[in-house]
Amino acid sequence: MRAWLRERRRSRLRGRPFPQEWKEIIERTVPIYRKLDEADRSELSGHIQVFLHEKRFEGGAGLAITDEMRVTIAAFACVLLLHRQTDYYPRLYTIIVYPGAYVAERFAREPFGVVTERTETRLGESSVRGAIVLAWDAVRAAGSNVDGGRNVVLHEFAHQLDAEDGSVEGAPALPDASRYATWAQVLGAEYERLRRDTALGRRTTLDRYGATNPAEFFAVATECFFTQPQRLKADHPRLYGELRNYYQQDPIGL
Repeated sequence: MRAWLRERRRSRLRGRPFPQEWKEIIERTVPIYRKLDEADRSELSGHIQVFLHEKRFEGGAGLAITDEMRVTIAAFACVLLLHRQTDYYPRLYTIIVYPGAYVAERFAREPFGVVTERTETRLGESSVRGAIVLAWDAVRAAGSNVDGGRNVVLHEFAHQLDAEDGSVEGAPALPDASRYATWAQVLGAEYERLRRDTALGRRTTLDRYGATNPAEFFAVATECFFTQPQRLKADHPRLYGELRNYYQQDPIGL
């Protein structure tokens, strides 16, 4: 019953008229939107309505949250949901936005059980405990640098997709169990290739940060898929094909 009521509410939200001021924001700050056809724009607008209703935004370091911030972030996040059954990032409740890069503490367990604390400067992070943190200047940069290959919103929300099955290991929930074997074979091989190329200092289409672990590889590959699809398909055709099948989109055709 609760699921039925939730979907009924979401259906009503998707059917609401989309505010003109929100459309103007998206046209200005989300380059992908300008390439979509009318059917995809309509679907995206409906997803944004649900997303903004269900997720809470908070400002970090005294930042006042604006509609431009909320709508831009929601639009990028919902691009990943097009053409697929979605539960709107069910493990996510809050998006915290800082004006720029922020400092976060990181705890690491060293040999013999010693725990060390470090500070890191970050542009974004995703938590399985229900929050995403983003640096607003990095979000704006992603909107203005169309082919730059980096998009912090796509990256962090790819981590949320990865976490939907309860673990974060570079394999999101796939609609058909038979697809996991191919996914593991293709992405596993591409991850190892990136690790080798990074270690040898070779030029890579994928950001070298993807060599950190399989979860970061999936997030980096998602960024590249939507921001540099031609290069990704040319250099990594099998990886491109797996992402195209998963996202049910072909950015080259936009």
